[in-house]
Amino acid sequence: MTTQNQIYINDTTLRDGEQAAGVAFGLEEKVAIAKFLDAIGIQELEVGIPIVGQDEAKAIRAISDLDLNAKILGWNRAVIADIEASIHCGLKRIHISIPVSEIQIQVKFQGQRNRMLERLRESLAFARDRGLEVSVGGEDSSRADPGFLIETARSAQEWGAFRFRFCDTVGILDPFTTFEKVQALVTSLDIPVEMHTHNDLGLATANALAGVRAGATSINTTVNGLGERAGNAALEEVVMALKEIYGFKTGIQTQHFLALSRFIAKTVNYPVSPWKAIVGENTFAHESGIHAHGVLQNPSTYEPFDPQDVGWQRRLVIGKHSGRHLLNRILQDYGLKLDPADSQSVLNAVRDRATQLKRSLTTDELLALVTTESTDVAMV
Repeated sequence: MTTQNQIYINDTTLRDGEQAAGVAFGLEEKVAIAKFLDAIGIQELEVGIPIVGQDEAKAIRAISDLDLNAKILGWNRAVIADIEASIHCGLKRIHISIPVSEIQIQVKFQGQRNRMLERLRESLAFARDRGLEVSVGGEDSSRADPGFLIETARSAQEWGAFRFRFCDTVGILDPFTTFEKVQALVTSLDIPVEMHTHNDLGLATANALAGVRAGATSINTTVNGLGERAGNAALEEVVMALKEIYGFKTGIQTQHFLALSRFIAKTVNYPVSPWKAIVGENTFAHESGIHAHGVLQNPSTYEPFDPQDVGWQRRLVIGKHSGRHLLNRILQDYGLKLDPADSQSVLNAVRDRATQLKRSLTTDELLALVTTESTDVAMV
């Protein structure tokens, strides 16, 4: 398994994240996102596709000129014009994507494997002759013939690629199959392997981690899992899983994840689900009586890590599933104390009201129920 000092995060929010349907970043937004990601310690940023057009190229040039600590990478097809566009943006590091599955090669190269390999060789030579560092990605690696995938990756290595990207382009793998495929690839190469996983079956993060278990040393991520169709492996999920499960130290300042998540959500004008891992509104919210009681005594009973590790604060909310311990604790924060009979009466009213509203109660709603349902409220 990969050692702690080898894990590398290459965030592609500005490239694959922006390819999500309905998402479009302006120049200032791209620059702000790049600065934020760099500030929290992301090692590499895939910032876009220079050949797309003048606006894209201008944004990529602006990011390239920032002199960030993060390494900057542009995405390209195995086309000379794409690479020239990257050079014009001031990029020194590029990614070249080539199809490796039969279905993709049929669509893009009329089924001619040798033609695809020759195009890769030519484009790699063109880039390397101009002093570029080149990563190569196997589009649809998960559906490729295993032998051909390894042949392609070895060819990329021989022709000067510094890394090979294993792409689960349509998100069809499970972690067990991912491990097997990536392990075979890793043992066949001398250059690092990078994981690029999609979330079509909800397994992007799990598959990225399986790749690390198999020896991959780099992972593509996007903030909030933003990306095409069901999205990509989420930056916050991948990094926290590496930290909490494997004890890896990525050097990323995870306490800024919530702020980063909210910034991206606002920029794309799409809300984050309350149940989204790590950054969702309910991640550290406790309503259930049993859970809240446990957390009040020892937070680790129902929290996998400290909320502050990702920028959150613990929230105790009152609702249908709450018990008297939680009710009394919340009221205590407002200097109120109920006798046992009133406490149960208020709790019953809380449950009825929460059921009607289909949500937990606000503080004002709770205090209003205390006023109407209790006969003896003491100040503490």
